[in-house]
Order: sequence, then structure tokens, then C-alpha cells
Amino acid sequence: MKHLGRIWTAVTSFENLLSAYRKARKGKQSNPAIAEFSLNLESELLSLQQDLSNLSYQPGPYRLFTIYERKKRQIAAAPFRDRVVHHALMNIIEPVIDRRFIFDSYTCRSGKGVHAAVNRYQLWSKQYPYVLKMDIQQYFPSIDHMILKEKLRHYIKARYVLELLDRIIDTTPIEIGRADFNYFPGDDLLAAIERSTGLPIGNLTSQFFANFYLDALDHFIKEQLRIRAYLRYVDDLVILGRDKAELHDIREKLRERLIEDRLRLHPRKAHIYHTCRGIDLFGYQVFPHKRKLRNENGYTFYRRLRSMARLYRQDKLDWVEIHPRVRSWIGHAIHGETEGLRTTLFASTIFQRG
Repeated sequence: MKHLGRIWTAVTSFENLLSAYRKARKGKQSNPAIAEFSLNLESELLSLQQDLSNLSYQPGPYRLFTIYERKKRQIAAAPFRDRVVHHALMNIIEPVIDRRFIFDSYTCRSGKGVHAAVNRYQLWSKQYPYVLKMDIQQYFPSIDHMILKEKLRHYIKARYVLELLDRIIDTTPIEIGRADFNYFPGDDLLAAIERSTGLPIGNLTSQFFANFYLDALDHFIKEQLRIRAYLRYVDDLVILGRDKAELHDIREKLRERLIEDRLRLHPRKAHIYHTCRGIDLFGYQVFPHKRKLRNENGYTFYRRLRSMARLYRQDKLDWVEIHPRVRSWIGHAIHGETEGLRTTLFASTIFQRG
């Protein structure tokens, strides 16, 4: 792949910043901070361009909060001005580096995503009797900053772009990392603890970094282990095969290979299953010839739907905010056998003012 050099001017151009602003505000125009930025759009973008051009730009503080969706997750929301910078960087960097990724990497890529990954798995599940499903323990908190920077420098040769990427990585809140999880065999204990780790879930750059960080592992699996039926979505790795013993051997090779990136397989989430019995995959229960929506997904959406109906009745929520949330869930649900579920949910929920 061609190295990325001389792209700083493209990143900081007014046209690119304007495009980045439009992407960053999409679907969030009612947010007060975004509305304020939009009121003085030209001056805000010119000020941002100047800060970037004279190398004085500094990311602002994150807003930390916790969500509980299946499991507890800490989210770090960057200020809107910083999100514009993230989009400006990705506008230029991502299309080029994306060509490096294997076909069956499905994280936040055009034409990919969860539904494409499930379709691909289901096609393979008709051909292979076994599946090895794994994920990486505490993936986002465990991403090593030094290794990530080295990986970026292998493909990007633009000095100021690298300095900006470093600044974004280095301003990760300390609460995000896993200082208690950094020790690997052969490490000096103090040096291991002092290594910086972690990426904030919620950043556009974090999504890209997380996909990019495992790209070398993807190529190792496809090119050195020569595995055809392999796909990845973020840190979920799925390998199908005809020989159970061979899949056991592959799992151990991956445990060893992940140490190079200072990562570990989750000890309770690296198992081999019969494809005919179905597996829990990306929000669905997937079998070779059918798929069902995971039960808790329906329960969770039903609670949200009732909450939205209550807020709508109290004039605290408008239909323009409700509609995209409902359409988003329907877009996910229709990829499973959910006609009865959808009929029941929407028949029992009424949106009415007052």
C-alpha cells in the first residue's frame, strides 16, 4: 500500500473542515453545543483551521458517562469542535488505509457492518460444521498507545498529521486505560504499569484505530494460517472449519500472536460450536438457514419505545427525534425473523400528545 505523505494541507483545508462539520452534526442538530457552533459556522471553522495550521490546536476535555447495554461501558464524549477534527482526519486517511484491510473486516466500513458480517457468516455456516468464536478481553481499554503509534507510522509519513493523531491518542482520559492489566510475561513490572493504554469508546478516530490495530492479525490469519472462512467485527473474531482439533490449534496460535500487540483472548469467550446449533452473533441467534433477534434486544427496545411514548405525551420529545430511533431498530430487526415481534410491539404502544 502506498504511504500517506503530504496530506496536511488536505486535512486542514476549509473545504475538508466544512465537510467534516456536516458529518459530525448529522442527526444531532438539536444538541445545544452543535447549534451554537453552527450559528457562527464560518468563524468557528476559520478559527479551527488557524489552530491546526499553526500547530496550536489542543483537544478539549472529554465528558465521561456510563451506559448499561448488556454490560457496563464507559463512554467518553469529545467536544463537538474535536469531533470535527476527527472527521477531517478520517476524510483523508481512512479511504486510503481502508484498501489495506482484508475483505472480511466489517467494522465501520462502507458496504460492511453488522448485517453484512452476519450474512457472510450464515453463508459459511452452510458449508462448515464447526465455528470458533472469540473476542479480546477488554479490547478498547487494552489498546497500547506506543504500539498503535508505531503501526500508524508504518503507513503515514506526514509529520504534522502524525503529531495530531498522537495528541488525540495521548489525551485519552486516564480512567479509560487498564493499568492493572498491562503485565505480560517477560515485562519489567514498573515499565509495564507505566505504559499508556486505552481508547475512548465513542470517538470516530477510536473506531478507526480499533479496526486498524488488528489489521496485522487479520493478515496473519488469512495469509500465514491460510484460513479462508474468517471474519472480524471490532474485536469479535469468527473462524469456521471442518476439523475441531484444527480449530483448537488455531486458537492457541492466536493467543500467542496477540501477545505481540499486548492483547489477550477473553478466557470465557473463545469457544468452538456446532454451526447447526446456532451461535449468538452480533445481536442475533444465527443458524445456517434462519436467524432470530436476541431476546434481550426486543425487551430493551420495548422499554425504550414506552419511554419515548411517555416523553412524547408529556411534550418532552418530538416525533422528529423519535422517528430515526424507531427506524434504526426496525432496520436491525428486519434482518431476523421478527414480524410477529414488531407487530406486537407497535400495536401495544400509542404515541399521543397530552
